[in-house]
Amino acid sequence: MKLLIVEDDKEAAAYLKRALSEVGHTVDATSTGRNGLMLAAGETYDVIILDRMLPEIDGLAILRTIRASGVKTPVLLLTALGGIDDRVEGLEAGGDDYLVKPFALAELLARVNALARRPPTQEVRTELSVADLRLDLLKRTVTRGGQRIELQPREFQLLEYLLRHAGRVVTRTMLLESVWDFHFDPKTNIVETHMSRLRGKVDRGHAHELIHTVRGAGYVLREPD
Repeated sequence: MKLLIVEDDKEAAAYLKRALSEVGHTVDATSTGRNGLMLAAGETYDVIILDRMLPEIDGLAILRTIRASGVKTPVLLLTALGGIDDRVEGLEAGGDDYLVKPFALAELLARVNALARRPPTQEVRTELSVADLRLDLLKRTVTRGGQRIELQPREFQLLEYLLRHAGRVVTRTMLLESVWDFHFDPKTNIVETHMSRLRGKVDRGHAHELIHTVRGAGYVLREPD
């Protein structure tokens, strides 16, 4: 693996670099926050070992900066600050793991290996959209053409499911199982009733309908023809 060590204690950094190199890793090391930021943002590493207390730019500032720029390299934070609040702050800043000084080299090696085995982070979708219809998963809001649409919780779930399967037909059974958690037919028109209300809120007053009934099959939410 290719590793980066950002540690202002030069003796500790040299020790870590030697130990990690001896087990076969390629290691870059720097003792300043400024150089650490340049390397972390400009080079490709498998894992970054980052001290919190650094000259020029502290470790958390480096971490927040590289995360904001899209760098997803796993980061192991090293620090003498072992309080719960300190660990929480480091993890919330974008750290993947936390090791308090003094530590055993064997534990650091194990944590570095564990971070390197993690699958690549996938982008988490926070918005679903088709045409001018937008559903914000974080704010729990829906707009069409920039205008807010007020939905009941079940209608929101229904629309979210349709958007996640946009362009594909979803059946009544699929909706019962996924939106209502029914694994049987309740013998009611619960799906049809909610779908009618949702279509009224989403499509009424617009030139193009987005939600369509597929006779004998179910429903589809798709781009206008």
